Amino acid sequence: MESNAIIVTREVKDRVQQHVTKERASKLYWKQKYFFFMLIPVIAYYLIFHYAPLYGIVIAFQNYYPLKGVSGSEFVGLDHFKELFTGLYFLPVLKNTLIISTYKLIFGFPAPIILCLILNEVRLVFFKKAVQTITYLPHFISWVILGGIVIEFLSPTRGLINAIIMDLGHKPILFVTSETYFRSILVLSSIWKEVGWSTIIYLAAITSVDPELYDAADMDGAGRLRKIWNITLPSIMPVVTIMFIFAVGGIINDDFDQIYNLLNASVLSVGDVISTYTYQIGLVKGDYSFATTVGLFKNMIAFILILLTNYVAKKTNDYSLW
Repeated sequence: MESNAIIVTREVKDRVQQHVTKERASKLYWKQKYFFFMLIPVIAYYLIFHYAPLYGIVIAFQNYYPLKGVSGSEFVGLDHFKELFTGLYFLPVLKNTLIISTYKLIFGFPAPIILCLILNEVRLVFFKKAVQTITYLPHFISWVILGGIVIEFLSPTRGLINAIIMDLGHKPILFVTSETYFRSILVLSSIWKEVGWSTIIYLAAITSVDPELYDAADMDGAGRLRKIWNITLPSIMPVVTIMFIFAVGGIINDDFDQIYNLLNASVLSVGDVISTYTYQIGLVKGDYSFATTVGLFKNMIAFILILLTNYVAKKTNDYSLW
């Protein structure tokens, strides 16, 4: 009898708790209903422009013709994927994409972290703000303009670099049309454009570090490098890990705007990447099905890379996206 009474009592308590939880959730909803209403445009945007177009993935398995539409086009299964992996052009393009993106990851990912740590040690406020402003500005300029600046800067006749080279008695170097220098130009110009903007995230993370940790380190006689290594870097490591996961996931997603504005016929063998290849196949040649196949393959690889990087990060330092 006592055991039955205990079971009944527990059931009553569970029901009461569920009722209280639902009541609290209802009150919280009505109390913050305007915040939920503000989410409606955001949700509508993602539904209309991100989820609804996913229906178009089906044309990767069809010989799609715009006049016939999705329902009237012939279904060909995995034929486009077979063509993708057996074709002459895709593997070199994939190789270029991975090489350029890996260079950007190796040299571009640490750049904002290093700049952030340097700026955090600057005590002259005016100089610090000036450097931040100068490094942020390129982010807001399109690659159409920045590409022109880079080309002019490296021009063999009008460029500053070649002017210095010729003043030293050497012949001008054709940087932009040289296969030797083109990938380096992509990496350095990408860092120049984005390093300041990415620094904002790490500077914001540093503001959450407890100042008492630095005071305690000063009392122990720690220098600046020691405080950076033992306090600042460990404190921002969760943010660094998350940004690294995103960076690895984007290693297959090259910067189309940058490469398209700097690419030329002389460097196609080292600069043609997946996005420019997809542009040529889809928009120039009108092969929408094959272009969709390339894009679908690229997104699948990016998704797998994010999952793997997140898993490794969670196992090694307990920081991850989920």
